[in-house]
Amino acid sequence: MYLKVRAVDVVRVPPERFGEDIVSTVKELLEEKLEGRLDKKVGMFIAILDVISIGEGRILIGDAGIYYETVFDTLVYRPKLQEITEGEVVEVVEFGAFIEIGPLDGLLHISQITDEYISYDEKGGRLVGKESGKSLTAGERVRARIVAISLNEKEPSDSKIGLTMRQPGLGTYKWLEEERAKKQQEELK
Repeated sequence: MYLKVRAVDVVRVPPERFGEDIVSTVKELLEEKLEGRLDKKVGMFIAILDVISIGEGRILIGDAGIYYETVFDTLVYRPKLQEITEGEVVEVVEFGAFIEIGPLDGLLHISQITDEYISYDEKGGRLVGKESGKSLTAGERVRARIVAISLNEKEPSDSKIGLTMRQPGLGTYKWLEEERAKKQQEELK
């Protein structure tokens, strides 16, 4: 889930930047410091939106920089358990598929795709349902539910998000459209 969050941080402005506009300098330094960083409580920082206020600068003994307490608005991505999310299949492997959901990837384990037996077609780079023939390939858009979250602040790419599509209303857009068309045909009969 994407959220707009008001946050507070201390920004060090180095002496070579003293003559520049303080608001744009502080915003740029916040972007360098935070964007792409993951905080378990706040989420993944996507963008610094606006600097709201900059406190009075403080000087520390032995440091030529000035430290400003800054209030700012930021856009963050924070995955939530049981949240329904949409994404794109970026890789299909023998044990499941990796789905890009915002700035992080989630794992859709082979056991969480459908209720039927799924086999891996290595040549075709896809996962295929035994009875229905439904397949899952890279590049497809899907709707899934987040069922597990383990975030790693030090190495965000090592974060783990578990997904499922084994519930009604979840699956590839193609599957969902086929189900919708099937229901409409049944209603017309």
